[in-house]
Amino acid sequence: MTSPLEELLPTTQRALLHRIATAQAEGRAPSFVAAVQRDGRMVWTGSRTCVDGHGPDADTQYRIGSITKTFTAVLVLRLRDEGLLDLDDPLEKYLPGTGVGEVTVAQLLCHSAGLAAEAPAPWWERTPGDLRPDLADVLGEQPLVHPVGRIHHYSNPGYTLLGRLVEAVRGVSWVEALQCEILDPLGMDRTSAQPMAPHAGGWAVHPWADVLLPEPSEDLGLMAPAGQLWSTAADLCRFAAFLADGDEKVLSAQSVREMRTPAAPPGGLGSGYGLGMQIVENDGRTLVGHGGSLPGFVACLWISPEDGVAAVALANATSGPLTATVAADLIRIVAEAEPRFPEPWRPLPEVDQELLKLTGPWFWGTYAYALTLTGDRGLELRPLRGPGRRSRFAAQPDGTWTGLDGYYTGETLRVVRRGDGSVSHLDLGSFVFTREPYESGAAVPGGVDPEGWRGL
Repeated sequence: MTSPLEELLPTTQRALLHRIATAQAEGRAPSFVAAVQRDGRMVWTGSRTCVDGHGPDADTQYRIGSITKTFTAVLVLRLRDEGLLDLDDPLEKYLPGTGVGEVTVAQLLCHSAGLAAEAPAPWWERTPGDLRPDLADVLGEQPLVHPVGRIHHYSNPGYTLLGRLVEAVRGVSWVEALQCEILDPLGMDRTSAQPMAPHAGGWAVHPWADVLLPEPSEDLGLMAPAGQLWSTAADLCRFAAFLADGDEKVLSAQSVREMRTPAAPPGGLGSGYGLGMQIVENDGRTLVGHGGSLPGFVACLWISPEDGVAAVALANATSGPLTATVAADLIRIVAEAEPRFPEPWRPLPEVDQELLKLTGPWFWGTYAYALTLTGDRGLELRPLRGPGRRSRFAAQPDGTWTGLDGYYTGETLRVVRRGDGSVSHLDLGSFVFTREPYESGAAVPGGVDPEGWRGL
C-alpha cells in the first residue's frame, strides 16, 4: 500500500519541512507540528522540536484555542438543520434572563452581536473556570459594547452563550453533544476537552532571552465552547475534510458552505467571518478555517476549497510562531508545486431541449452576457467582456432558478414567455435580459426608442 507521504513529491515535502523548520526556529517554539490534507486525506506531516529525539507527531495533542468555536458552530447548525431553532431567533427564546436576549443566534455565530471581546477580570484564559460559575460572571455588568448587529466585534463570551444554547436545546452538556455529534462520527478520537497523553506542555518564551516559563492549563468552565479543546494535526485534518465537503453524519455540504460564507464584514482580525469560520484572502486564494491561541499554545487550520488542500499548524508557545501564516504557506506550497488535476470533462447525461434553447448571449441593456447550462438543470450567467456580475443558479421545482453566489445570491431568475409560448426575456431580480441589446418591442423598462439604433 502506498504511504500517504509518498503522494507528495520529495521536493514538495522538503519545502514543507523547511517552512516549519524556519517557523520553529524564528518563532522560538519549543515544538512545532504541521500537517497537510489534500482531497480528504492527510498527505504530509512534519515536526521540529528543541529536544532531540522527542519530536511530536501528528497524534500529539496541542491545545487549539478558538478553533473550538468552529466545533461549537457546527453543533448550532445541526440544531438549525433539525428544525429545533432558527438562526434569526433571539437568544431570549432559549436562554431567558441573560440581559442580552435581543441578540440573535446568527449574530452570535458571526460576532456581530455587539458583545464585549472578553469576560471580566481576572483574565479568563489563565484562571480556573469555576471563578465564573454563572453567565452573569461571563457577561459582566456591561456585556454590550457596540450596537447589536451593526459591526463585527470578536467575542469570546458570545460563544459561551452559544454553548449554553446547545445545552438548553439538546438537553445534554456541551462536551457530551460534541462527543456524540461531531467527534465520534468523524473518528476524531484524539480530540478532547481535557488533555490526553501524549500531549505537549504549554510554554511562554521570554521575549528578550531564550528561556522558558511553564503556562498553567486551566479548565475554562463556561468559557469552554470558546476555546477549551485539545486536538492533533491528524484529527484536525479529518475535521478539515468535513469542513470542505460536509458529511451527512454530521452536517450537509450545503450547511458547511453556509458556515464559510461571509456573514459579517472584516473586523479587528482583518478577515471576514462566516458562521463560526474566518475567511481570508491570501496570495490570490480564499482560505477558510480558524486560528486559535491560549497561554502556551498557538494553532491554525486553513482550508482552500478551490485547491482541495488544507493545512494545520500547531505550536506550544504563547507567542512567536505565526501559525496562521505558516498554515497559509503550506497550502500555497502544495497548490503551486502540485496543482490539482481538473476533473475530466464529460457531457451531460441528458439535456432538456427547451432549456438548451435558453443558452447563449443575453443582454442587460448594452452589457453582454452568456448563459450556459450546467448539471442538474443549473445555469451560469457570466459577462462576455470585462468584469461583471457572474453567478451560478440552481433549478427550483417551480421552473425558476435561484442565485448561488456573487451579486445574484438568493435572487430569482425566471423565463418570461409571450402568449404564444415563445421566450420574451429573462427576469433576474427585476432586471430584464433580452436577446439583443435594447431589443425593439421587448419588455424593456422605460421602453425603447422606436427609431432604433442610429449614427451620430
